[in-house]
Amino acid sequence: MAAPTLQQVFPPLKNDLILRAARGERTERVPVWAMRQAGRYLPEYNEFKQEHSATFFDMVRSPSMVCEITLQPLKRFELDAAIIFSDILVIPQVLGMGVDIQDGKGVIFDFLLEDPQELGKLRKSVDVAKELKYVYEAITLTRQQLGGQVPLFGFSGAPWTLMKYMIDGSSSAMLPKARKWLVKHPEASEELLQLLTSVIVDHLVAQIKAGAQIVQVFDSNAGELGPGLFHKFALPHLKEIAYKVREKLREQNVEPVPMVVFAKDAHFAIEDLANAGYEVVSLDWTIKPTHARRLAGSSVTLQGNLDPCLLYSTEEDLKKHVKEMMQKFGTQKYIANLGHGVIKDVEPDNMKIFVDSVHMYSEEMNAIA
Repeated sequence: MAAPTLQQVFPPLKNDLILRAARGERTERVPVWAMRQAGRYLPEYNEFKQEHSATFFDMVRSPSMVCEITLQPLKRFELDAAIIFSDILVIPQVLGMGVDIQDGKGVIFDFLLEDPQELGKLRKSVDVAKELKYVYEAITLTRQQLGGQVPLFGFSGAPWTLMKYMIDGSSSAMLPKARKWLVKHPEASEELLQLLTSVIVDHLVAQIKAGAQIVQVFDSNAGELGPGLFHKFALPHLKEIAYKVREKLREQNVEPVPMVVFAKDAHFAIEDLANAGYEVVSLDWTIKPTHARRLAGSSVTLQGNLDPCLLYSTEEDLKKHVKEMMQKFGTQKYIANLGHGVIKDVEPDNMKIFVDSVHMYSEEMNAIA
């Protein structure tokens, strides 16, 4: 007897808005979700963490905990997607770097890459399916528990952003050591970026096979590079990821899923990102939607880009900001989101206003059109 397909294993999807929008198909309303929609701003997340006396990576490595945390915002808000609760730094971990995230201290590495000779400390061959099995088990469990309510995102950090963490130990642009590597040690930098690319491809493929219905690549430090270094060291690997993920899925007879690229602050690269092999280009809040659409053209879907700080607004002002954003983006080939993640002290009620306003205004705009 043939093995069951994913479609047979998982409940049928009830809300496919975000997948249709990603593919450029017409939608009756704009789908909406938020980066970091599960996490510290939700009282239930903090209560769950205290109840289980769990560290961040304790939770990430527990499929049952991940499932519970991933579903928490879906119980509060009428979101059009879930995103698996995980972290981009699982990739450096499987390459042999100890990483922890501590309250009040942030990211803690057991060592950083000080010079090219230290690339020898990294594992060059990684069985991603084995090493990150907990991520894939969490995705499968969450897909089952979602019951087809909405699609589930998988994700990974991009090669440059992960390289930045592995050398600087932080995402701060004030720490330029990783960028200095690109200039002083281009061959070693390329070796590291290629290693990361290979692992990222395997990680995304495994997430899709486990049940992720759409995936996002986070290049959160892209803008730090500027046009020259970005086009030399970051963009080629982003393109390679998009191409190789689909190639490997086809080889394994798995249907490809939509892919999103988020290159924060890389306004200089929007046109190139729109032609990099991703269905969706996600935008931070510092670019005008109309300008981004002119650069990206009409062939891709755009995602974004409300300033996360606007979630501190009054209800009246927040609705106004959302309405203005919708008018600038339009209602088609568009996924509403924040321009970065939800900030930890945002009121959950304001997140609800954001989500509900996207739906309300987009339905009104579609009715007029």
